[in-house]
Amino acid sequence: MNSKLTSSQQKDICSQLGRFKLRLLYKASIHGFNSTGFHQQCDNHSPTVSVGFNASGYVFGGYTKQPFSQTGQYLPDDQAFLFTFNGEKLLKYPVSNQVYAVKMIGNCGPYFGEDLVLAYGGRAQVHSAPGNYYNFNAAEMHGNDIQLTECEVYEVETISEFEKPWRTVVWENEKRVEMMESIRLYCPPSKSVTRVRVLLIGPVGAGKSSFFNSINSVFKGYVSNQAIAGCSTNSLTKQFRTYSIKDGKGGNPLAIILCDTMGLEESTGAGLDIDDITSILEGHLPDSYQFNPTAPLLSNASDYQTSPGLSDKIHCVAYVVDACKVSIMPAKLEQKLEAIRRKVNLMGIPQLVLLTKVDEACSLVSQDIRNIYKSSYIQEIMQEVGVRVGVPMSCVVPVKNYSKEFELDQNCDILLLTAIIQMFRSTDGYFDDITDRLSNVKTKS
Repeated sequence: MNSKLTSSQQKDICSQLGRFKLRLLYKASIHGFNSTGFHQQCDNHSPTVSVGFNASGYVFGGYTKQPFSQTGQYLPDDQAFLFTFNGEKLLKYPVSNQVYAVKMIGNCGPYFGEDLVLAYGGRAQVHSAPGNYYNFNAAEMHGNDIQLTECEVYEVETISEFEKPWRTVVWENEKRVEMMESIRLYCPPSKSVTRVRVLLIGPVGAGKSSFFNSINSVFKGYVSNQAIAGCSTNSLTKQFRTYSIKDGKGGNPLAIILCDTMGLEESTGAGLDIDDITSILEGHLPDSYQFNPTAPLLSNASDYQTSPGLSDKIHCVAYVVDACKVSIMPAKLEQKLEAIRRKVNLMGIPQLVLLTKVDEACSLVSQDIRNIYKSSYIQEIMQEVGVRVGVPMSCVVPVKNYSKEFELDQNCDILLLTAIIQMFRSTDGYFDDITDRLSNVKTKS
């Protein structure tokens, strides 16, 4: 089940509760607006967050620590509250009489006092009567639109912390220095290739350009923003760009080129064209090629590179995915990623996932990035994105890009450098495979 409640909204709700996450139990569009579906999925679960959605765009609901049942009785809850979203802002309405906080009614959905009932009478409707045990303005809460388009109930779960990290990372400056030096000294195993080319692919706003800026910052020694990056509903990257990373100001280029593309978008005729990806993988697109979302580059175009060598082709593909949006990835976007993955697989190119914004996805990691492999929640997200994109978990690399910082952070650098080293290891396997195939051809001839 995909959540309709956005990751940002979930985070805002959880910020009222502590170090928790939400797990979707009930979704009316799947289980039905009838009370039977609600009680089958939600009875005996607690604490819970219940959410209603209407056609006017309002998102509202309530929280209770009491488990749902069908006893017909009121249950007390001094922590219960109702809420609504005013744009991105969460408005909270605490219970005014805790004795009547929630009522366990068999023929309705979530029942908060006598004030707010979702799926009232087992229908796609809201019962709203503020002023009994909760004080709120109905127009502010739901715009006086009592017809529901969706209803969801989430169980509130503690974000557990592993006693020991499930991946070993040395969080020391000596390790950071050692990793930087190994990247400086790296040489591709193929004599015809001096720098490996890694293609960054991902949805709009996932952090492709920010990843290049972050790696560039590590080697420059300060936070820089060479590639255009930011927040937008449409891709800020309009051209195919190839970025070299230099070893400090005026230094030699490292043995890697990061290739940035337009962001993927759900709708047809928007974002990166799937056919352009084939041309990129095969090395036909020149640097600074201007993307046209409605038409791919044709082989008879003047910009088309007709005879690319191995050094012009892509040697590794990195899917850049926002950790906050893995569980709500739109089906059409997932289909686009699947189509791309099939093309990449056919060409034998290794694939990784760069999981960005991990600090925004998990409060435990936000407190200390070194908790990244102690967070069970991040582990679950990594498992899920691996399944959705179609790569093993060993190919999922979490990173935190620099976005609002002025100064570098040693621990963020270590995660970023780990991603580059994993790219090198993947491309080594790719070149070894090419060498083996050529050797087999020579042997047969």
